[in-house]
Amino acid sequence: MNKEEKYAALLPQVKALCEGETDMIAKMANVSALLHSEFGFWWTGFYRIENSELKIENSANTTNNSQFPTPNSQLILGPFQGPIACVHIAYGRGVCGTAWKERRTVVVPDVEEFPGHIACSSESRSEIVVPVFAGDEIIAVLDIDSRELATFDDTDRRYLEEVVKYLV
Repeated sequence: MNKEEKYAALLPQVKALCEGETDMIAKMANVSALLHSEFGFWWTGFYRIENSELKIENSANTTNNSQFPTPNSQLILGPFQGPIACVHIAYGRGVCGTAWKERRTVVVPDVEEFPGHIACSSESRSEIVVPVFAGDEIIAVLDIDSRELATFDDTDRRYLEEVVKYLV
């Protein structure tokens, strides 16, 4: 089974795990375990946004609203599978903080070439981070690391963005 077929088969399982469950931590725990066991990634898990009250600021120079975290906002380690991990990550720092700040999935083929990469483990070689949205607010990020270079691509991005939608 290729990667796309694995993801396609996995989506109904994710839906079944999350459907009817109201506890976000429980859903994150099961989703990280499922992804980790199915794909054998080095590290699979979530970072939750702590103090995630966001200030919406309207600017006269733009038609879009911008969201900024409060000064105390940070990512804090949530449910995961794999070796020990960093516990706190600041807004805009590392791959996780960048995905949060830029409000988009970040795919990093070689973590050594990512400016400001946070090395929780020297064995991590590539990474993907997917924001988890509740409406317009990011409440968490899904972070997956691989021991191999260039593990993640557009297929991972598309399917993982679908996976995280089942959490909310």
